[in-house]
Amino acid sequence: MINFNVPPFTGKETEYIQEAVRAEKICGDGQFTQRCNRWLEKKTGTSKALLTTSCTHATELAALLMNVQPEDEVIMPSYTFVSTADAFVLRGAVPVFVDIRPDTMNLDETKIEAAITEKTVGIVPVHYAGVSCEMDAIMDIARRHHLWVIEDAAQGIMSTYKGKALGTFGEFGCFSFHETKNYTMGEGGALLIRDESYVEEAEILREKGTNRSKFYRGQIDKYTWVNYGSSYLPSDMNAAYLWAQLEMAEEINEERLAIWKRYAACLAPLKEKGILELPTIPKDCVHNAHMFYIKVRDIEERTQLIAELKEKGIMAVFHYIPLHSAPAGLKYGRFHGEDVYTTRESERLLRLPMYYGLAPDQVDYICKVIKEFFERRS
Repeated sequence: MINFNVPPFTGKETEYIQEAVRAEKICGDGQFTQRCNRWLEKKTGTSKALLTTSCTHATELAALLMNVQPEDEVIMPSYTFVSTADAFVLRGAVPVFVDIRPDTMNLDETKIEAAITEKTVGIVPVHYAGVSCEMDAIMDIARRHHLWVIEDAAQGIMSTYKGKALGTFGEFGCFSFHETKNYTMGEGGALLIRDESYVEEAEILREKGTNRSKFYRGQIDKYTWVNYGSSYLPSDMNAAYLWAQLEMAEEINEERLAIWKRYAACLAPLKEKGILELPTIPKDCVHNAHMFYIKVRDIEERTQLIAELKEKGIMAVFHYIPLHSAPAGLKYGRFHGEDVYTTRESERLLRLPMYYGLAPDQVDYICKVIKEFFERRS
């Protein structure tokens, strides 16, 4: 069986976890947490990076820092994971969904302005598959309408737009280190902070509303409860697991890109015949090979292909029932404009196995099964 995903493992994870245990500080902000934070800051150029317990919690932190209030409206795509909306629904805000672009599956930047009302406070672009949204256009709209931007870059680590790291354009960027991501700590994430003036408040919110971070740095002689907050700080053992992969981030990234390119080359003949579509990477974007997907004719063809792949020992999946059609989406949000592409394209998309360690001959076998499937249908 070729799994859809296998969490990355470099071999040093258990060694570093043991090191964290021996240091007798396995709660948050230990040596490995700090190493990961510094690595993220250096790699992305952000002012401050803070590991969190998930990308969900990083986005919740960002919503708190932006003081999102009940009935505020936040513009985002409907084609995304539920956490993108949950962070703002928890604050009583209304997700306003707009259509996506069919080429990248990202928020259509040309649909944003029409969705802005007097209640709009921010925009949440989602960098699907580690391919950037059109951030120049989005940031221009945000500036002209005095809106904040929080980037959902859950899939975007190591990706750039015009040479700049994803997650560093808006006020905040949010990464995921879930086991399905390019680098993992099991469950985890990170908040990227562009403006240093938010750092102290972010640390307080992340530490249950206390100023304990300042205490650990020796800036104060005791810590106390100074604001509301929650527990968004991951264990240093989780950070130790992640650190083993960040040390090899470039190597892992290059291998994933090689797998992605092998898929693209192998399936190019089907694309040229108009049988299926492959991912689009705009010229200003450098992606991280987070996923490789294909688009088939319709949901019926996708269902049949998934069954065929499964029968041949290959796990392939689809994802994201558009949020505006989900029960909670209908309850808490609304779709602005016409759903031209969101539902249609979501029903055509199929994700193929993609992970560090996927062998070239496995990629070739997956492509062979897909080609045979379409040959029988021609």
